[in-house]
Amino acid sequence: MTLAAEFRESTLFAWQALRANKLRSGLTTLGVVVGIVTVTLMGTAMNGINQSFRQSISTLGADVLHVGRFPWMSFDDWRLYRNRREITLQDAREVERQMTTATAVAPEVDDNGTLTYGRRRATGVWINGNTEQSLVIRGLSMARGRWFNPGDIGAGRNVCVIGAYIADGFFPHESPLGKKIRVNDASYEVIGVLEKLGDFLGGWNQDNQVAIPITRFQSDQRQRPDYGIAIKARSAAELPETIEEVRAILRRLRKVPPGAPDDFAVNQQDAFVQFFLLFGGTIGLVGLFVTGLSLVVGGIGIMNIMFVSVAERTKEIGVRKALGAKRRAILSQFLVEAAAITLGAGLLGIAIAWPLTLAIDRYTSFAARMSWWIVALAVVVSVFTGIVAGFIPALRAARMNPIDALRAD
Repeated sequence: MTLAAEFRESTLFAWQALRANKLRSGLTTLGVVVGIVTVTLMGTAMNGINQSFRQSISTLGADVLHVGRFPWMSFDDWRLYRNRREITLQDAREVERQMTTATAVAPEVDDNGTLTYGRRRATGVWINGNTEQSLVIRGLSMARGRWFNPGDIGAGRNVCVIGAYIADGFFPHESPLGKKIRVNDASYEVIGVLEKLGDFLGGWNQDNQVAIPITRFQSDQRQRPDYGIAIKARSAAELPETIEEVRAILRRLRKVPPGAPDDFAVNQQDAFVQFFLLFGGTIGLVGLFVTGLSLVVGGIGIMNIMFVSVAERTKEIGVRKALGAKRRAILSQFLVEAAAITLGAGLLGIAIAWPLTLAIDRYTSFAARMSWWIVALAVVVSVFTGIVAGFIPALRAARMNPIDALRAD
């Protein structure tokens, strides 16, 4: 008998055994179902986190530096940074004047404020100060209207550009262009609406913002703002050169002694990338442990039920061996049976995880997407679990002495 014929015969025997013990087979799968649901949801979660991170990190720009008092990611004592001298608007303008390796430089500053239009009011709105170059540096696009021009910045005009969330919430049935809104205590004319940006790292709503000229921001603030500097390099490959240039300029401007550490931080996209790799790795390890534990419990259940199945069918095994069935035929029969049980559990787990994924995606801000590779992984893991769990019982069945098997009660 050929290998293909043996496999078909083993599959037929396995299918008959499963049909004869439907309830037992179904109960056996519960542990594996839980494991596969966990595998699928963990894979979906990591996929969603990756997509959200890539989308969020792209708004920072791979070729953009952000200079400020504080580093974005640091586990040092924050009091060391809090006591640093503030970066001033004059520092930013001097850097802009002296930089040679950058295509655009702009001071940046922000705060939270209150927005009012008629009876509508919103608190905790992100208010940020910009120049005409901020649009390019921040990688923004206009949905309607225009961005600031040099005249707006130079004259400190009371004009603003609002985010998509503000536009939809405050002007659901009318165009916001030309309307007057109050930002804190000052009145501003809306001249533009930004394209939708989405949430940053799944939490901070970037569309809940109002951009105003930085000169206007400076005059409206009751206290001295803490500025930063955004610098767009000629390319991502030239970032190291740009970093060294801005460090040299600022150390000279701020009179940092030779050998002393910088009293400012030069931040870039890589800071978030390194943090995400650490965070993602930790989440992945936790998920792997939980998933592995679920599958081990499910696998033990499969193994036990396969031992029971072998014991109940001892005479059947003896008859098959007496009629010439080889060890590999008996082995493959029980392996196929175990794999079929876990494959069914895997498909059931996917069927349970699918609507859960859709519900998470629809009713939360988390982007949950079940891709084909997650489904494929769940199927492979389920079948592999069945083969591993069923191997020892199948090997015991294959090694039975046919005479002893036929004598069994």
